[in-house]
Amino acid sequence: MPLIPEEPQIHESAQGPRVAPASGHSAPTPRPVPGPRPAASPRPGRPGPFRPTAPAQRAPRDSPANVASTAGGVKPRPSAAPAAPVPSTPSAPVSGAPAAPKIQLIPASAEGALDAAEEAVDLLLESGRAPGEVLVITTGDPHPWAAHELSFGEGPYWAQHDAGDDVFYADAAALSRAASRPVVVVAVNGGADTTTAAALPLALGRAGALLICCGDPQRINSVLGAGV
Repeated sequence: MPLIPEEPQIHESAQGPRVAPASGHSAPTPRPVPGPRPAASPRPGRPGPFRPTAPAQRAPRDSPANVASTAGGVKPRPSAAPAAPVPSTPSAPVSGAPAAPKIQLIPASAEGALDAAEEAVDLLLESGRAPGEVLVITTGDPHPWAAHELSFGEGPYWAQHDAGDDVFYADAAALSRAASRPVVVVAVNGGADTTTAAALPLALGRAGALLICCGDPQRINSVLGAGV
């Protein structure tokens, strides 16, 4: 049989430094293998990557035993003593009786008593009194205004009294029909003594704040009392 020549076997050499080729050229340097790319920093205004956070730990609750021990260690504060009651001051008693009106005397004769009463009314109105607050009484001849108004009848005459808008003039004989007003002016211009004696106390009862008497001082004092 013909012999087949054996092919030379090529054995792999162990890894080690490679021998530079004889041509004198250096072997190419191997390129580094790129590793993983770092994470890009988040841009402003855009949310970054979500990072899980550890759950917050709750404070442990006090057990009933701890609460009892803590409560037992706290001493209760003494309560403040109650304030002593303040004795109330008794209020002054209020008198229900109205104050008595003041009395003013204007000396005048029987003939000049009506003129003195007219001047007193003018002063009252100038001082700020309203006309409806003044009542004028005559013991002798009636006032000219009253005589004129009565000529139209007693109905219209007393209607003006009830309206209370102006100074009202009345005779002493009709004083019981007149209502009370703050100021009453009495002109003692004549008439009987009994008429004056009855008119002055009644006029004092009709005056709310002031009674003005125009006439003879002795005659007026004898009815209302000395020192008026």
